Amino acid sequence: MNGVEVVEKEEKIEEERVRAKEKKPFQILGFTVWRLLAYCILYSFFGFLIETIYGAITKGVIESRQSFLYGPFCGIYGLGAVVMIVFLQFFNKNNNHLFFGGFIIGSIVEYLVSLIGEVILHVKWWDYSDMPFNIGGRVCIFFSIFWGLLAIYLMSYVNPRMDKMIDWFAKKISMAKLRIVTLLVTIFLILDCFVTVYALSVFFIRKVHENNLNVANKEVIDLEYERIYGNERKANFIAKHFSDRKMIKTFPNLKMEDAEGNIIYFDNYVGDIEPYYYKLNSHLRGDLVKILKQEEKNISN
Repeated sequence: MNGVEVVEKEEKIEEERVRAKEKKPFQILGFTVWRLLAYCILYSFFGFLIETIYGAITKGVIESRQSFLYGPFCGIYGLGAVVMIVFLQFFNKNNNHLFFGGFIIGSIVEYLVSLIGEVILHVKWWDYSDMPFNIGGRVCIFFSIFWGLLAIYLMSYVNPRMDKMIDWFAKKISMAKLRIVTLLVTIFLILDCFVTVYALSVFFIRKVHENNLNVANKEVIDLEYERIYGNERKANFIAKHFSDRKMIKTFPNLKMEDAEGNIIYFDNYVGDIEPYYYKLNSHLRGDLVKILKQEEKNISN
């Protein structure tokens, strides 16, 4: 092989490398962006279903368990699943490693989501202050252990089946169409998130001012109330789209902490509005418990 042939061969190899690199989609720690978005959407939806069933069994009511003002999605399941799937691959050696990874990663995600809710939205999504070994009421040892066990179940059983379902959809409707659907739902979720943040903010300001609640920065909140609700057009828009009924039906367990550290439940300040959609009778609730127990047996087998 002469020098010219060697150069031509090297150029061809380099061209093949460039071509292969161009075809390879952008990835985040081994996952395509489309796959991660699909995970977030699907786990958020299934999380909403799980939370709704759990609420029906434990409280006997069908109530909203969604994270956003519109759409059947429980965001912490989607976000938590994506973060755990991405980072648990580094712990996927055995169940002990998965448990440790889930314990740490799940606790961090839970703490940050709770912190953001309190700092930005001034609301508490949950409060573990009465549970042993808790940190600021945001995380506790019991649910951290739950995150560890969930990590094993997620990586060993749930996510492989989720991958098969996503691949099945890709074959049935084509990858291009699946990406369009994923993009549209993602845009909807982003817009829904921004609307929800605004709605929670004006609802919080309204309830604090109208009920003279003792919270931090009360004077600032009162000024914000005058600025927002002093505008008749804006006040009418808020009353129509973010009324007490809409907010408490969508977020029935919404609560906050006052200046003295007491927990305030917003459903106590919305008159006779019931914070649920439907109350189950005892027979139907018993049937749901039986179904849940049967599903647990099926999974264990």
